[in-house]
Amino acid sequence: MTQTLKASEVRSNWSQLLNRVFRRETEVIVEKSGIPVAAIVSAQDYQKLQQIKKMRERDFAVINEIRTAFQDQKPEEIEQKVNEAIAEVRKERKSRINSK
Repeated sequence: MTQTLKASEVRSNWSQLLNRVFRRETEVIVEKSGIPVAAIVSAQDYQKLQQIKKMRERDFAVINEIRTAFQDQKPEEIEQKVNEAIAEVRKERKSRINSK
């Protein structure tokens, strides 16, 4: 469950909130003047978020490499190469299955 609390409420209940977050009973959104300014999550959840962030950055780096590699080619040429690669993979898979 996620709670949204004013910064003053968080200050008043800091120890209790930390214990609840640690036990993963809650997450806290901290608001100042009605604007969300921070979130309090367990260290375990934070580590998971960091892993997701790293994976996302890695995925976007690969996408950018692919985009750069194919920037001078027409979409039709790219589609043809993709179809050829798919056909090759299917052919290899079929030959492995048949050789067993």
